[in-house]
Amino acid sequence: MDEILEILEGNSRYSEDEIAVMTGKSVEEVHKAIKEYEEQNVIVGYTTLINWEKTSRESVLALIEVKVTPQRGEGFDKVAERIYKFKEVKACYLMSGGFDLTVIVEGKTMKDVALFVAEKLAVQEHVLSTSTHFVLKKYKDKGVIFNKKPEDDREVLFI
Repeated sequence: MDEILEILEGNSRYSEDEIAVMTGKSVEEVHKAIKEYEEQNVIVGYTTLINWEKTSRESVLALIEVKVTPQRGEGFDKVAERIYKFKEVKACYLMSGGFDLTVIVEGKTMKDVALFVAEKLAVQEHVLSTSTHFVLKKYKDKGVIFNKKPEDDREVLFI
């Protein structure tokens, strides 16, 4: 049934009928599998990937490296939970390496993001330090290339 998940991950707009044809399963099997995935929290949402640079919406995306002190008996989970509950936080990941959490934050301006870091994130108990990196341009996200150049599929003729 992982095949169904891979299809939905690539394009969540496929209908159950289309997925049934692609997998060789019945529509009922596909419907049942998707329902079970949703109930088991394997499928946690359906999203659309948008190239916001092509719209009038102004926003800034930042990746913030956060070093924290893990809590006794809780590890990093409690600290991460307090952080990911902020509306500005779009994603939060536990990392290996030189820092502990990667926090993806969106704001209207760089100043909004900086104020979030200074007033909400850096002051959290158990947060030792932060390092903010602003996204200047997206080239590829979730496997999709932005601003893909049209390919010239004309054949070359030699005379």
